[in-house]
Amino acid sequence: MTTTVFTALASAAYTASGTADLGALPGDSDELTIYLNVTVVSGTTPSMTVTYQSSPDGVTYYDHTAGAAITAAGVQMIKIPTNSGTYGRISYAISGTTPSFTFSAVVEGKNR
Repeated sequence: MTTTVFTALASAAYTASGTADLGALPGDSDELTIYLNVTVVSGTTPSMTVTYQSSPDGVTYYDHTAGAAITAAGVQMIKIPTNSGTYGRISYAISGTTPSFTFSAVVEGKNR
């Protein structure tokens, strides 16, 4: 089994929703795991939900697997099963009044 690990989002303060493109996924990908490390959360009722999105063509993306809403510093792991799509990206939706989330996202892919 081959394991590939890369940083999809470097640790920084994010104040608005956005995406991080993962590009074309290996055709023999058995599973993906997204590791989120949230170190600082501020604002009034801040909330962030991270969703893995997949695409057959790299143009139109569909929600695939979402993590739980994040409202405080901590870690979260989102496990993506074998049907992860041809292309992938991470979407993060941030809400609240003047929200700020300092976090990073690392992706681990396992292939047979």
